[in-house]
Amino acid sequence: MSEVIATYMVHDSKGNHEKKAEGIALGLTVGTWTDLPLLEQEQLKKHKGRVLSVEELEQRGKVNNYFGEKTFRSIIKIAYPAFNFSADLPAILTTVFGKLSLDGAIKLLDLELTGELRSSFPGPRYGIKGIREKLDVFGRPLVMSIFKGVIGRDLSYLKSQLSAQAQGGVDLVKDDEILFENDQTPFLDRIIQGKEVLRQSYEETGKRTLYAVNLTGSTFGLADKARMAAEAGADALLFNVFSYGLDVLQSLRELEDAPLPIMAHPAFSGSFTASEFYGVSHPLLLGKLVRYAGADLSLFPSPYGNVALDRNISIELACQLTKEEEQWKTAFPVPSAGIHPGMVPHLMEDFGKDCVINAGGGVHGHPDGAAGGGKAFRQAVEASLNGINLEDAAKEHQELRKALDLWGGVPERL
Repeated sequence: MSEVIATYMVHDSKGNHEKKAEGIALGLTVGTWTDLPLLEQEQLKKHKGRVLSVEELEQRGKVNNYFGEKTFRSIIKIAYPAFNFSADLPAILTTVFGKLSLDGAIKLLDLELTGELRSSFPGPRYGIKGIREKLDVFGRPLVMSIFKGVIGRDLSYLKSQLSAQAQGGVDLVKDDEILFENDQTPFLDRIIQGKEVLRQSYEETGKRTLYAVNLTGSTFGLADKARMAAEAGADALLFNVFSYGLDVLQSLRELEDAPLPIMAHPAFSGSFTASEFYGVSHPLLLGKLVRYAGADLSLFPSPYGNVALDRNISIELACQLTKEEEQWKTAFPVPSAGIHPGMVPHLMEDFGKDCVINAGGGVHGHPDGAAGGGKAFRQAVEASLNGINLEDAAKEHQELRKALDLWGGVPERL
């Protein structure tokens, strides 16, 4: 039998979480149980939620202080039969955390899909292996940069930025997530003229760079726009998945006439994940569910930058994207925000070779411009792969030297 197994973190002042767990399992499935006649119990048995475990946790002083009272904590696991819902993420999320998300301090930590239900979700079309094959780059982290300061600028400015980033040796360039359709940098023109810039760069350097264009607009027009992007020769799509919804991401992934890699941006996800006591966990939302719905790459806050995520949480998030599962290809973790070349050793230690190092200001703010910034990152990656201290590598590479002088070397672990 297919099920969804949901794991929750529960905080409340009453305790008795075994009773609370049973109330959740019933309330989100058959509604009541002990008051039903035996015949009805037998008929509804296959629809009833099952409490799998209730693990009581020690009280924490800071939690008690936050709530202003003695607070009990538990990890609860409940299994929901797939008979109860259609095989789509909106139905699953509504079942396991719809009205429950409104009922006190409850955080959805994880979901496990079992049985045939797993085959309902496509996972990445290309995944880590497919993206590497497109770039012909193996055995090292990829380096990505971002268009910066292009709002209000025209295509010539965007093209000059794209050229400089490609000349610096970055593997991927993405639109800013707030670059929408506009008269100065129209969607299709970005794709067509960007493709020509990258063709010229490839001829000069022999190094391939992929450009992810931001797919935006009304929800019901996205599929047609994705098809237009594919026909125009787009390399990949950037998608603000949490502004639109995970099911929209899955719909885009399943378009057979627009088979483009999809890069999931975390914009708006903080409204679901930021609290320790409410919402959805980062590893589930930005890791597991984004992967199941079909993203090839998932951006999330790094543990080191100006929008930092707890290191253990970010590593678990990356594990959800990269762990081997028969049903789905792996997806690239993309730790982001506030990254500079001095952080590369930490990034590689924490996320390994199968990650994308994503930088905006750390590329564009380089004294030699975006080309110099891209080179500095590539030099830092190469040094780290070979076990060379960045300060030693900087003696041979002026771009890395300038980056370390500007932003500092490898930061101390907090």
